[in-house]
Amino acid sequence: MTTANKVTVFRVLLVPFFVVELVNYLHTGKEAHRIAALAAFFSASILDGVDGFIARHFHQVSELGKFLDPLADKLLLVSAIVSLGFNHGPHLSLIPIWFTGAVLGRDLLLLIGLGVIHFTMGKVNIRPCLVGKAATVLQITLVLFILLKWDTHFPSVLFFLALAASIFTGISGLIYLWDGMRVLGSHPSSSPTNPAPPPDK
Repeated sequence: MTTANKVTVFRVLLVPFFVVELVNYLHTGKEAHRIAALAAFFSASILDGVDGFIARHFHQVSELGKFLDPLADKLLLVSAIVSLGFNHGPHLSLIPIWFTGAVLGRDLLLLIGLGVIHFTMGKVNIRPCLVGKAATVLQITLVLFILLKWDTHFPSVLFFLALAASIFTGISGLIYLWDGMRVLGSHPSSSPTNPAPPPDK
């Protein structure tokens, strides 16, 4: 358990605290809960860069870290997007349902694809792409924009942030899908098990 992995585990532990405080605020409207949820989400987002920095610069990259880091990202963002997308409380703006669908659809597709690759090849190497990283940054920005209530002053910005995040999320999903198909296509298991015999001359 390296220092980088300990930071990542702490990020995972922040997720249930964030969800509880966010749900409490959506039901009660007490500002203390919103501030606590905002602090937890912001801390987990910042620590995403911290554990990556520690892992790279102190040579602490590990297989556990490669699994835990994207897991922590997904848990944090999906919990935030679902909470803000399906809760119809009056205290915070709702995330557009089409944005929620785009994020959940892509992540479900990636989960199925990773399962197929793992079942077929036994080992999954996740290669993050720049578009996927941009999608994650836009998703984090959108959630922070709502938690800070900036959308009440700039309502049109919320729409364009959601639109941009949806576009980058969709494109990254297609890139990961293409990469996964390419990896599977190069594996021997994708070849016919009983090739047809050559025709008689």
